[in-house]
Amino acid sequence: MHEKERHVKANAQDYNDKFSYADNHIKTSKYNVLTFLPMNLFEQFQRVANAYFLVLLILQLIPEISSLSWFTTIVPLVLVLVITAVKDATDDYFRHKSDQQVNNRQSQVLIRGSMQSEKWMNIRVGDIIKIENNQFVAADILLLCSSEPYGLCYIETAELDGETNLKVRQSLTVTSDMGDIAKLMDFDGEVICEPPNNKLDRFTGTLYWRDNKYPLDNEKMLLRGCVLRNTEWCFGMVIFAGLQTKLMQNCGGTQFKRTSIDKLMNTLVLWIFAFLICMGVILAIGNTIWESWIGRNFQVFLPWNTFQSSAVFSGFLTFWSYIIILNTVVPISLYVSVEVLRLGHSYFINWDRRMYCSQTDTAAEARTTTLNEELGQVEFIFSDKTGTLTQNIMVFSKCSINGQTYGDVYDEFKQRVEITEKTACVDFSFNALCDRRFKFYDGSLVEAIKLEDPAAQEFFRLLALCHTVMSEEKSEGNLVYQAQSPDEGALVTAARNFGFVFRSRTPETITLCEMGRAVTYQLLAILDFNNVRKRMSVIVRNPQGQIKLYSKGADSIIFERLDPSSEDLMHTTSEHLSEFAGEGLRTLALAYKDLDEDYFDVWKKKLLFASTVIENRESQLDVLYEEIEQGLKLLGATAIEDKLQEGVPETITCLNLADIKIWVLTGDKLETAMNIGYSCNMLRDNMNEVFVISGHTLLEVQQQLRSAKEHILGLSRVGSAGDVEKADMFSDDSVFEESIIAEYALVINGHSLVHALEPQLEHVFLDLACLCKTVICCRVTPMQKAQVVELVKRHKRAITLAIGDGANDVSMIKTAHIGVGISGQEGMQAVLASDYSFAQFRYLRRLLLVHGRWSYFRMCNFLCYFFYKNFAFTLVHFWYGFFCGFSAQTVYDQWFITLFNIVYTSLPVLAMGLFDQDVNDQNSLRYPSLYKPGQQNLLFNKRQFFLCTLQGIGTSFLLFFIPYGAFTVIVKEDGSHFSDQQSFAVTIATSLVIVVSVQIGLDTHYWTAVNHLFIWGSLTVYFATLFAMQSNGIFGIFPSNFPFIGTARNCLSEKSVWLVILLTAVVCVVPGLAVSFLRVDLFPTLTDKVRHLQQSRKRQGPQEQSLRRVRRTSSRRSAYAFSHQQGYGELITSGKNMRMSTVSSARSPERTPQSSTWIENILQKKNEVSDEITAQTAAAH
Repeated sequence: MHEKERHVKANAQDYNDKFSYADNHIKTSKYNVLTFLPMNLFEQFQRVANAYFLVLLILQLIPEISSLSWFTTIVPLVLVLVITAVKDATDDYFRHKSDQQVNNRQSQVLIRGSMQSEKWMNIRVGDIIKIENNQFVAADILLLCSSEPYGLCYIETAELDGETNLKVRQSLTVTSDMGDIAKLMDFDGEVICEPPNNKLDRFTGTLYWRDNKYPLDNEKMLLRGCVLRNTEWCFGMVIFAGLQTKLMQNCGGTQFKRTSIDKLMNTLVLWIFAFLICMGVILAIGNTIWESWIGRNFQVFLPWNTFQSSAVFSGFLTFWSYIIILNTVVPISLYVSVEVLRLGHSYFINWDRRMYCSQTDTAAEARTTTLNEELGQVEFIFSDKTGTLTQNIMVFSKCSINGQTYGDVYDEFKQRVEITEKTACVDFSFNALCDRRFKFYDGSLVEAIKLEDPAAQEFFRLLALCHTVMSEEKSEGNLVYQAQSPDEGALVTAARNFGFVFRSRTPETITLCEMGRAVTYQLLAILDFNNVRKRMSVIVRNPQGQIKLYSKGADSIIFERLDPSSEDLMHTTSEHLSEFAGEGLRTLALAYKDLDEDYFDVWKKKLLFASTVIENRESQLDVLYEEIEQGLKLLGATAIEDKLQEGVPETITCLNLADIKIWVLTGDKLETAMNIGYSCNMLRDNMNEVFVISGHTLLEVQQQLRSAKEHILGLSRVGSAGDVEKADMFSDDSVFEESIIAEYALVINGHSLVHALEPQLEHVFLDLACLCKTVICCRVTPMQKAQVVELVKRHKRAITLAIGDGANDVSMIKTAHIGVGISGQEGMQAVLASDYSFAQFRYLRRLLLVHGRWSYFRMCNFLCYFFYKNFAFTLVHFWYGFFCGFSAQTVYDQWFITLFNIVYTSLPVLAMGLFDQDVNDQNSLRYPSLYKPGQQNLLFNKRQFFLCTLQGIGTSFLLFFIPYGAFTVIVKEDGSHFSDQQSFAVTIATSLVIVVSVQIGLDTHYWTAVNHLFIWGSLTVYFATLFAMQSNGIFGIFPSNFPFIGTARNCLSEKSVWLVILLTAVVCVVPGLAVSFLRVDLFPTLTDKVRHLQQSRKRQGPQEQSLRRVRRTSSRRSAYAFSHQQGYGELITSGKNMRMSTVSSARSPERTPQSSTWIENILQKKNEVSDEITAQTAAAH
């Protein structure tokens, strides 16, 4: 039944039970004990091959047509089903464990007049539950009251949107004093609200209580997945539970993931089956004709069986017999081998030391074994930002004060030195209240403060006063700041270390400790931040009685409001800001103003009036703020580093060079996301245009998308018309189109994305996004992340990979073909839902370019060789059919047929599939373009399959007819003829084993001891088994099972037989060898060139390679460096969030070596090379 609206009554279980709402039990697993067997078998028989083998098995059980015993099929089939089932069961067991762990968490529930501990899964809609500090919220609850004044509480929503800054929730005034059990027991309010949905930022409902109606919105709700912070306790009433909570509604279902090679193999198996039926029909018709023309004459001593009534019926039976004999074109061992290879490739990922993070003691983990080769075919990466690309740690890095920059370190020659772990930090021991974890490297700023430089002091005074941070002193001098955004925390901590310590605040005052002296400022007004103003100001009265306005905000906004006297300083600071922004730092400009007492009094009265009006309050306040924030004097600017994870820019550039498109999907706001885009080098200054889509209605978004698309395509047309020669030059290539399209970026907001994903706009959005080099979607919900991935999956037919680290990334990770979880600071949800996990984003480069590429390369080579080998082995029966009266007699001994795929040829092909590499890992990373064949699916596709089966058919033809021709003319040394079929069978079998062994030797690019052991070992085992099975001893024990007695001895002791075998092997192998030699010589691929380079380097010995690192330069000014929300100023001045004592958890910035970038250099070189080529071609014309 579909809910229209939800009715929930507090403390009324019977009433709520009528509606059958979901309980709080969650389930992410796929199977249980009863459903495992049927569901798993159903999934496995969706593989065409498994169904095909089941049919064969049934055929082999019919004695009239069975030409091979049934055990040749049943043993491998059961083996495959069991191995896969065990693997699936193990995966699901871990999901069950994780579910159980969550469902068994304890929570306090109000039951029959007292608080009782209850498991999460037993919580029901309408229950009143108590949550304590640092506890997870168990379900979506309506906040009733809390330990804080006015029913306020603080929550962290990292699991929902990836943001670690605190958010405020406030209960209705009417319920905020229900702190004791008796009042909560008497509460019988009824909530009527929206049905369950996945919108995290919206809630609409009404509370009916004591004949009154109270409107409810998102600010009154605590959602499952949030953590209560800085609040001793709170009570809430459960509105949505379990799978109906907004967090679970945002988690996509667990999908059954299959690789594109799996899907291709399904198609190929159907093709092969059709081919098999064709061969069966040809041989059956042959049998019918042979029986009616020739077979009749033999009936005296070869009578037909009683049930065989005619030649046609004989042909019908022969058809099924041949289907059984020729079934080895798709041996079941193929599927066993594929699973073994995937398992091996997964272990290589787990064992890779270069993907091990020692700081967190986390190794890379392949959590699924079915998707490895798909890692070599990825075209789109969807990445979260916070915690994936960045560490979510803000660091006060540099500043400009009164025209002087601080933060860089210089040597004795006045040359700038790069800051590393070994660089000496500034000593802050003069300040007893400093934060020991804060690191700064430029001593001259501390000197300026100690010398009481007035500009430097005013600069840090501003940082200590102009903010909305809450402070708590756990013990004397042990301060913990609870900032609403990490950037604010970084600025206040910087002021603290430079001697301007923010100690405490009340609604009317702010107390600082300035260079050891306690100073209290009277707080007269907070001019709050919002997205339009992009600045915040405070007005304070200092102990001397002067009134001052301090303001900080985006430089473009502050510069417009400066007094003319600051003009020169503005130009200098502007240069510094450009330099900071060029290094990817987030910048703010700081300014102040002295206010006149009388002017302020008049202004304050206007403010009080504007604050109480009902209509247009916001706009009236904005006008007043605007009025007083004029004629400011510039103090300087700050630069904060949103620390990227190590190696992020290099990884992104490398993946871009491999033609992988990276989209960033983040819950953060637009400016923050763009800043990170610039510091990751996804957005660059030299981009032709960065399109920002931020329309609020369908029409606005449609207009913005269309004009952006027309802009790109329009420019392309102009470009090609204006430069005809160039267009001709590139006419056969997409390079010209690329050179135009290459440098666009698209940034789209969450509310615009809602419309862009509508069916009528999704194509325009996708086309535009694919024309752009970089796509950034910000303020997106977890479900929107999944929808964007689904859109690309559906329309682009490309392999997608999603990477994230929080619960808000789970649905995206589940939706993409490959999900990667980063075991970061935001819990383990992403890792549990993922297919691969590791500790840092930079390992993605190695996962794709090395492991992914190798897995794809190995799997493709393995499949090509496997189909070749089996066609060569099986089709000999087809040619033999024409010489044995189409009687479904096998050429080989039955034991050879059973053991050929399982013993004689299984290990060498496994060794190739596990260890082969065309180029080594260093070169795979050095030449990212080597990755492109996988994206274009060049190594194994329908064409490659056709070629390798053709080679197999050719080989089978030669394997049969060369010995057949030879045996008609050669004689034994004693002069007798080779007339027996058994000698013929042994000769063909031996030739086949030698030919496929030589072929795999030629196909192997990288020899290890294992390859040698397996190839030579398999040949040895073949000969040992051959002689053993055809010996007198074993015939004596099992005379009916081993009819080929002594054949191997007699046959292989003849020199002429060995000459036949040699001739067959040479004729089979040489054509393929010649073709591959000529291909490499005349049409070398990039892989061939790199291999050649690698081999020549190996001969020359190792050479040192060094990359000159360059600093990223950019003239772009970063946007306002706050992930700030409106409304905090009002909260502070109202005193609602003040309290006596608090408990808190604060994150501390830790420095890691700054990742300098060499990317600009690469791109510049690339451009120079292409310019040079263009110039040469133009000159040639």
